[in-house]
Amino acid sequence: MDLKQTAIAILCVTVMVTGCTSDSDKIGGLDEDAPVIQADGAESDRYQMDSATVAELDLNNKPALSAVEKLMQSAEFSDPNSPLSKRTIYFEYDSSLVKEEFIAVLEAHANYLMSNPNQRITLEGHSDERGTREYNIALGEQRAKAVFKMLQLIGVMQNQMDIVSYGEEKPAVPGHDEHALSLNRRVEVVYK
Repeated sequence: MDLKQTAIAILCVTVMVTGCTSDSDKIGGLDEDAPVIQADGAESDRYQMDSATVAELDLNNKPALSAVEKLMQSAEFSDPNSPLSKRTIYFEYDSSLVKEEFIAVLEAHANYLMSNPNQRITLEGHSDERGTREYNIALGEQRAKAVFKMLQLIGVMQNQMDIVSYGEEKPAVPGHDEHALSLNRRVEVVYK
């Protein structure tokens, strides 16, 4: 028998012997009698398995909130009386003119952005379903640009703002009546 054949034979015997471990000793490959004891003496939800520690998932532990999620939950952004809680600007049919009722909202966002120069936003332009897809993409972009220009005139830096147009692709409200259509003609201010 040459060296290669001997190595293969040893490997086969090792695999066969390893596979003979009693199922009563280990269930699912875990040594259930060997919980990991932490430095403070408490047992954890971990088990030893062939010298590797396996941790069980803690499904009750929620992941930490992102910076934007924390910002949106802050008092100034979540208080319904705060203009910063209003992040949607609505438009008339076939128009990209910012309504006077939204100027105070845009001023509040502009002031926040000027006070926080590292904060960025995306202005997402939308339209209702009337018109061709191409026309609605262009109209959504015109609406986003109108908000962009207004924020820029107030003093927000260009590099803090991005524009994207979804046209009719992401309606806020399903439906074909005037109320639904009016809620879909919008620009959303999205903090990132």
